[in-house]
Amino acid sequence: MRIGYTLMTEQTGPRELVGCATAAEQAGFDFAACSDHYSPWLAEQGHAPYAWSVLGAVAQATEQLELMTLVTCPTMRYHPVVVAQKAATVQLLSDGRFTLGLGSGENLNEHVVGRGWPSVSVRHDRLAEAVQIIGGLFDGGTFTYTGKHYRADGAKLWDLSPTRVPIAIAVSGPKSVKRFAPVADAMVAVEPKAELCTEWDHERLGPPTRKIGQLPVCWDTDRGAAIRRAHEQFRWFGSGWPVNAELPGTQAFDAATQYVREDDVAAGIPCGPDAGPIVDAAKQFAQAGFTDLALVQIGGPEHQPEFMKFAERELLPALR
Repeated sequence: MRIGYTLMTEQTGPRELVGCATAAEQAGFDFAACSDHYSPWLAEQGHAPYAWSVLGAVAQATEQLELMTLVTCPTMRYHPVVVAQKAATVQLLSDGRFTLGLGSGENLNEHVVGRGWPSVSVRHDRLAEAVQIIGGLFDGGTFTYTGKHYRADGAKLWDLSPTRVPIAIAVSGPKSVKRFAPVADAMVAVEPKAELCTEWDHERLGPPTRKIGQLPVCWDTDRGAAIRRAHEQFRWFGSGWPVNAELPGTQAFDAATQYVREDDVAAGIPCGPDAGPIVDAAKQFAQAGFTDLALVQIGGPEHQPEFMKFAERELLPALR
């Protein structure tokens, strides 16, 4: 399993995120996954810089660290042709180290453009069209497309890397797996469900591909402090994707999680100074069939340097 580090735009400003990426490379992480949010989940997190500016800077500040979005919604805030252009540019800046992670989005980030929030089926229809457009542009040449939701009229990417940008798509159940496995290069999921991996490889109609998971952790020398911080900033995580995708803003997330206790968070997120609980949680993804796992160190920039030292010294060797 390849181990990555998550650049959480919701909890850290842009300059600090670039520093986190260089530190992750030096610590020995295999890749960095960058969230693409317009808003944090909770006001306590306090940040939401533009992910693509961050990625451009990270591409120049690192040398070997692979990069990806986890994940970008290419259907509302961004038109698919613009997402293709951004991805192609980051691929060039990073010398072929970039993977475009895509998903159907969350109300939290997409409602800001004033186009409402469609049903799950419509969101998946839009994502399917977006993937066709992005893939068509990655093929090179002039591309025209007319679908139910989007049009592309004589679009062309004038700067394309010789290394085609791989596309990873976030899924949560059998319907999304069946629909997107045949058109994606990799899978993204946040729960260690073996059935997702098995069905993904079955529906791919080809050799097995990358299956990328994500695991929040809260490392701190003081376990009590880690639990309190995880509760403050990540109590939304246990609500599940069907709920999290629908809530419109930080106040809604605060209200929806007001009865979540610190013990509830500690039961679902490894907290404290020891590598063992993190390794145990990571094993669930490995045993389910995931090939990659991006860790999230909960907390702002002040909580990342010591975590990087711990990761290099103890955690990454233990995981590997």
